[in-house]
Amino acid sequence: MTRPPAQDAHTGAPTEGLDARLVVDRGGFRLDVPLTVAPGEVVALLGPNGAGKTTALRALAGLTPLTGGHLRLEGTELDRTPPEARPVGVVFQDYLLFPHLTALDNVAFGPRCQGATKAEARARAAEWLDRMGLAAHTGAKPRRLSGGQAQRVALARALATRPRLLLLDEPLAALDARTRLEVRARLRRHLADFEAVAVLVTHDPLDAMVLADRLVVVEHGRVVQEGTPADIARHPRTDYIARLVGLNLYRGEADGHTVRLAGGPPVTTSEVLSGPVFVAFPPGAVTLHRDRPTGSSARNLWRCEVAGLETHGDQIRADLTGELPLAADLTTVAAAELGLHPGARVWATVKATQTHAYPV
Repeated sequence: MTRPPAQDAHTGAPTEGLDARLVVDRGGFRLDVPLTVAPGEVVALLGPNGAGKTTALRALAGLTPLTGGHLRLEGTELDRTPPEARPVGVVFQDYLLFPHLTALDNVAFGPRCQGATKAEARARAAEWLDRMGLAAHTGAKPRRLSGGQAQRVALARALATRPRLLLLDEPLAALDARTRLEVRARLRRHLADFEAVAVLVTHDPLDAMVLADRLVVVEHGRVVQEGTPADIARHPRTDYIARLVGLNLYRGEADGHTVRLAGGPPVTTSEVLSGPVFVAFPPGAVTLHRDRPTGSSARNLWRCEVAGLETHGDQIRADLTGELPLAADLTTVAAAELGLHPGARVWATVKATQTHAYPV
């Protein structure tokens, strides 16, 4: 589904899709995010609370003015175009459906604002609701719809205006866990059929990984990493991203198979590298022992102390401090056999073959 943006042969600038540099100054916060998205591509803006994701989305929609940079969609400057005149559809986190209108009239509202007759708008709305599997709910008002149905009505309302840019602001956040699973899969299918540009804002890594072709990770108003979901999951470059994808991440200086961490112990890796590197390994690669292991094949051995324990899926995650702060996953049985509790001293081992080092 993904393709790179077409570019001018001389300037290298995109000739279609979205080409933006979003600069917004708000008090002591500055957003500066370059963003290029090809038609048919879904890009997720991912980051912690306060990173600037929603500010970026509001700038794209025209709800927050730019203080610098540029915003071009399919070669047309949108910087000074009012929100209502932009070919942009928005699905808000809480959907913002009109409570006094039926599902059909909610979806028909956009086409009517664009000049369609009442009959034309309602016909287009009925077509979109049918595509969303909601043909039987055209006469229902929002209070009679489930969360998943309301989300699909909001998406139909955005798409009925035939936008060239679709913005989704935490579109699954209001759903319960069971509904979220079903709606996520359905939304993925609808986005796969969308031929224009789609930008998704979320703090949920699973939503981003499932729905997006490319991730743009924003922290403190800046892009810290971007790439395919698979690439970011394998090569995180900040602590936030490492926690997001469930990895222990460190930075150090590589010399062959050894990575010397700043202020920490050396880590033995399977890769042979030289210079500044990141080294990562999953919590599941960590084995814990109450006594120093003998005869172990693990090349990495550290003395640690349990700082905390929490349930993580069907396992226990141990937060460890000591020679090397790290997270370790183990079964409840293993945790009980080791007698783990906050303050317990343990030895942590990781095989070199289970680490992954890559250049900074």
